[in-house]
Amino acid sequence: MPTGKAVRIDNQTTIVVVQNQHNIIRLLLRLWSHLSKRRKFQVGFLCLFMIASSFAEIMSLGAVLPFLAVLSSPEKMFDHRFARPFISLLGLTEPRQLILPLAITFGVAAVISGIMRLTLIWANTRLSFAAGGDLSYAIYRKTLYQPYSVHLSRNSSKVISGIIEKTGAVTASLNNVLTFSSAVIMMVTIVSTLIVIEPLIAFSAFAGFGSIYAVIIFFTRHRLQNNGLRISQGHTNVIKSLQEGLGGIRDVLIDGCQEIYTRVYRNADLLLRKAQSANIFISISPRYVLEALGMLLIALLAYLMSVESNGMVSAIPVLGAIAIGAQRLLPLLQQAYTGWSDTQGRLASLVEALELLEQPLPDYADKPPAKPIGYQQKIELKGLSYRYGEDTPWVLRDIDLTIPKGSRIGIIGTTGSGKSTMLDIIMGLLSPTAGSLLIDRTSIQDGNRRTWQAHIAHVPQAIFLSDNTVEENIVFGIPTEEIDRSRVRVAARLAQIGDIIESWPKKYQTVVGERGVRLSGGQRQRIGIARALYKHADVIVLDEATSALDNETEAAVMHAIETLDREITIIMIAHRLTTLKGCTRIIELADGRILRSGTYADMIGSPIPLLDTISS
Repeated sequence: MPTGKAVRIDNQTTIVVVQNQHNIIRLLLRLWSHLSKRRKFQVGFLCLFMIASSFAEIMSLGAVLPFLAVLSSPEKMFDHRFARPFISLLGLTEPRQLILPLAITFGVAAVISGIMRLTLIWANTRLSFAAGGDLSYAIYRKTLYQPYSVHLSRNSSKVISGIIEKTGAVTASLNNVLTFSSAVIMMVTIVSTLIVIEPLIAFSAFAGFGSIYAVIIFFTRHRLQNNGLRISQGHTNVIKSLQEGLGGIRDVLIDGCQEIYTRVYRNADLLLRKAQSANIFISISPRYVLEALGMLLIALLAYLMSVESNGMVSAIPVLGAIAIGAQRLLPLLQQAYTGWSDTQGRLASLVEALELLEQPLPDYADKPPAKPIGYQQKIELKGLSYRYGEDTPWVLRDIDLTIPKGSRIGIIGTTGSGKSTMLDIIMGLLSPTAGSLLIDRTSIQDGNRRTWQAHIAHVPQAIFLSDNTVEENIVFGIPTEEIDRSRVRVAARLAQIGDIIESWPKKYQTVVGERGVRLSGGQRQRIGIARALYKHADVIVLDEATSALDNETEAAVMHAIETLDREITIIMIAHRLTTLKGCTRIIELADGRILRSGTYADMIGSPIPLLDTISS
């Protein structure tokens, strides 16, 4: 791993993981490995086009010298031995007749060179953003495939920033590399041509300008990297402040704490923009210094050459070629430097994007949808224990539980007793720290987890609804053309919301708003239940799924659930014991262990008081 140093950012300590040029190369090689074969082929083709463009530069520079020579002294050019074949071919008889064809030649060469450079810029930009789109898609896909435990340990704002903002660093880095490469190829071509025209002056100018950029690079690289860290962290902080302020808008409005959230946002945004502006200034400012020095150099050369024996007649063509060469060379030097400095300023974001790109994909990711594992008998938890980390307490300890297929299992317990965690393990979202989850005596591992999850439908306490139609939220994740609308209506009626939906003007095409904001809590809950019923799963898990319903509606929903096919296994957590009246077995958890279990009659007749609270 690269070495780093600590840098203070917004009252937090962050580690700089990039310190030298070798790390840039290493990062770019890692990035290269994530490009598709198609993009790599396009990069190779683009490199060939860069070389072709460099020859167009030679043409335009090569046409300058004879054109300026014929303008200053047409007689000398007319008698030049290299010009005689050209003169004979065109049938020219006077020196001044050379001006028009050479002007046309110079103009055509300049136009061809300009077109090729413009095409090269277009191709660089198009390829960079296309590759950036590929990588952004890859990051999002890999993130969605990560285990539930990984998502629990992450801050969503960091992931969103990585997908949206940090992939911008990847796109910019690719564009910078391509721009830098084309600039270097062009510079080599132009300097070589200028050396042929005037070796000492061309070499001295290039060495002088190059040295200035080298000094600038030496003094600015650490500043660029540190600003890059501030930019990377700033993007995350800005998204975090937006998520928190807008996500809790009801409490923000009630508590009147708008100014607090806007201040948090402003502080994060201000640090981000200061770092961005500093890096932009560092990357563009050398150009203006070099342009002034270039003009001074040409003025000095004009004076020195004018005092020689041939005077300005011989100086004008050379000075013209040097001036045009410098006019081409200085922007290329600036492009190369800007590409380098911009990449330096994005290294921290590039590292984060690469870490997301290098997330492992599970084996099933590129395979057809899993066929459900055989499930005919029972679900078993054997010696099951779980904790979220090595330094955290045990949430579940030594759980032994058998759930026969078709049974109705209720789970109760105080907040923090491990109810929701146990459901997450049964659903295959979490892997046991110790012990095992068995389906018909088959242990559920990473290799067959999806085949078990194909049996399950889940109704959480907080139902996620997308900003789409009621119908799309019931089917959730199924393409529109594959929706079974009669099945949607049946599921909605079983969930006791069909009559309400069908009373609305747009019925099942009603848009629910972001997070279902246009629906009541009970309506959102019932859509979640309809979603589970639409799936036709043979294991339905309800985690406080009826908590937002009134007693009458809850009773109707529970009656509908109880009358489902007896082959369907139902496991539910409830905060009211009466909700579990129809369960074949009720289990009470306490301190991560099974305190007791029995029928509804057993539990209400027990002398041990039941803690009838909302689940963890």
